Amino acid sequence: MVTTITSFGRSGLYDWMMQRITAVVLLSYTLFIVGYLMLNPELTFAQWQAFFAQTWVRIYSLLALLSIGAHAWIGMWQVSTDYIKPTGIRFLFQAVCGTLMFVYVVWGIQVLWGL
Repeated sequence: MVTTITSFGRSGLYDWMMQRITAVVLLSYTLFIVGYLMLNPELTFAQWQAFFAQTWVRIYSLLALLSIGAHAWIGMWQVSTDYIKPTGIRFLFQAVCGTLMFVYVVWGIQVLWGL
């Protein structure tokens, strides 16, 4: 029986599903932002600020931010377990990646919600 110790989910299937779901969220958010920018070619800072002041845009942006964190963590975990064989180096790599994901998500929340 193989057990998962450091993966994001409970199993490989769960990680695979999470990777696909976060990819769809990130694609939809990218299309949403690109569409908004294309529909507003003369966008000013005040309009951009007003756009992101709306609660639903902040929530959608937060969903995208959390999705990119989860997507990146799963991807980096997969790469590290496939290609970094020495346990100590793999642990260090995963610790650095996990710390960076946490810092970026917290920083993104601060920027997004003005905390």
